[in-house]
Amino acid sequence: MFFSSVKIDSLDLLKKFLPLNSKAIAYLRSLAHTLNPVVRIGNKGLTASVMKEVDLNLKAHELIKIKIQNDDKSVRESMLNEICEALQATAVHHIGLQIIVYRAAPEPKIVLPK
Repeated sequence: MFFSSVKIDSLDLLKKFLPLNSKAIAYLRSLAHTLNPVVRIGNKGLTASVMKEVDLNLKAHELIKIKIQNDDKSVRESMLNEICEALQATAVHHIGLQIIVYRAAPEPKIVLPK
């Protein structure tokens, strides 16, 4: 078995990189409903400072809402994918100009349903 040869200090580390199930996504969407966007991405797109700000907010809140000022849906989707890949986060939802991103903290504030 593969995992028998790999030493894992914590199961939480493994859970961070597993995809979320539909119950967890629905729960996170319900929590995000009342959130205001904490990061706004303007005409310059994803700059280093924007990525740093997203990272800081994910560390502080775990679940954040981002507003993207771009009318092209494919551009918004590519920004969402880039954010998630660069910061090891999970895309929760994308509707209109807003996206919701989640990343579990080392000491989680949000307890996800199983």
